[in-house]
Amino acid sequence: MNDKQKKPQKLKARLPRGFVDRTAGDIRAVNEMTAKIREVYEHYGFDPLETPQFEYTDALGKFLPDSDRPNEGVFSLQDDDEQWMSLRYDLTAPLARHVAENFNEIQLPYRTYRAGYVFRNEKPGPGRFRQFMQFDADTVGAPGVQADAEMCMMMADTLEALGIKRGDYVVRVNNRKVLDGVLEAIGLGGDDKAGQRLNVLRAIDKLDKFGPEGVALLLGPGRKDESGDFTKGAGLDQAQIDKVLFFVGIKDYAESASRLAELVAGTSKGAEGVEELNFIGALVASAGYGADRIKIDPSIVRGLEYYTGPVYEAELSFDVTNEKGEKVVFGSVGGGGRYDGLVSRFMGQPVPATGFSIGVSRLMTALKNLGKLGASDVIEPVLVTVMDGDVEAMGRYQKMTQQLRAAGIRAEMFQGNWKKFGNQLKYADRRGCPVAIIQGGDERATGVVQIKDLIEGKRLSGEIEDNASWREARVAQETVPEADLVARVREILAAQAEDRKRSGGDV
Repeated sequence: MNDKQKKPQKLKARLPRGFVDRTAGDIRAVNEMTAKIREVYEHYGFDPLETPQFEYTDALGKFLPDSDRPNEGVFSLQDDDEQWMSLRYDLTAPLARHVAENFNEIQLPYRTYRAGYVFRNEKPGPGRFRQFMQFDADTVGAPGVQADAEMCMMMADTLEALGIKRGDYVVRVNNRKVLDGVLEAIGLGGDDKAGQRLNVLRAIDKLDKFGPEGVALLLGPGRKDESGDFTKGAGLDQAQIDKVLFFVGIKDYAESASRLAELVAGTSKGAEGVEELNFIGALVASAGYGADRIKIDPSIVRGLEYYTGPVYEAELSFDVTNEKGEKVVFGSVGGGGRYDGLVSRFMGQPVPATGFSIGVSRLMTALKNLGKLGASDVIEPVLVTVMDGDVEAMGRYQKMTQQLRAAGIRAEMFQGNWKKFGNQLKYADRRGCPVAIIQGGDERATGVVQIKDLIEGKRLSGEIEDNASWREARVAQETVPEADLVARVREILAAQAEDRKRSGGDV
């Protein structure tokens, strides 16, 4: 019999698929970006709100608990009272719940913004994650489309505040009522046609991917892709297909508005939608937002589930290089629209609402491509090295560290094995520390410290070829009285900053 104990199995460190760790650079980049977004929202008079990451599943709308387990796109669990809860799928449904729950205390119109993570229980893929951040702004209780126009203007201002210049973005605007009017005009009105209407909307949504020819197939008999898979079409005849393609193919709204009005004439919603689009166009134009910034575009289809009026999408138009080395247009970084029915689910009465959501991770990628995020400008800490481990010496090192911090200088005292001094400078080099502070017993006895300019020292080491030259170039390391430590470090950091500025940030 083998009494030998089995060696415990080592746990494998791994992340669930579709989730990522965020590094310091990414976190700082997001913080820099969201601070600029917040500033724009605050200037527009919006206030912050934070809702929990978990909601009761039935509050999330279409994701209703079934008899077994709700698992359509959301991560769910049962509470101790056997009620289903789910991680939020977006930031809009939680806002609707919050407004309904606090309706008597909220001042309408309620203007709010939220930033936070949302979760999708979907198959992950390249650039497609199960957890990602959104940044939303919404106005609840404003029935007029002037609220939608303002959302489009705020979205344009936000992109410019982030450094995206005019010509590199456009906010495209459409109206679901116009689209509903087109569908009614071609005979797809009424509840009995709901399934066919949904298939038409899904086909239109593929316009960028498949082009007019591919959409025509999806609107008609169906489409076979390169792999041979067949997608059944919406079953429209050629006359119906032509009218739908005319609508989504409008490039210049001003030129096509009269023909569009004729197309939806006599429908219950179409004429109203055209009037609302014209109103939005007039409002943004009078506020100084030309078609190069906010453009009426009938090809925009968003939110097959709950949008009820104007819909809008922010699109970046510059080229980026994808993972295959191909030049591609960046595309959408956010969007939204009017969702008058979402809050009403809880209230039993109409509560108008409109808002938009920015995909933070996607927009951050775009800003990095444009060189608009300065995360690399973060200065690593000054390192106070440790040469002696007795209480008096440690106290002096800690005091110096605290003096630097009190002066607003990022600093740390070395916390590893201090007995191998060379490792401390290796640590400083790998960490990218700009300055090292050194004080041994001799320096402590005379009340001085050595300050080593690690950036200058690294540059000089590439220029110096012999020991004689090194001794002559000791400008990278100097001795100063303890009382002058903070002032001298500040001067060195300022000189390094000036060097970075002159060299375009490479130093």
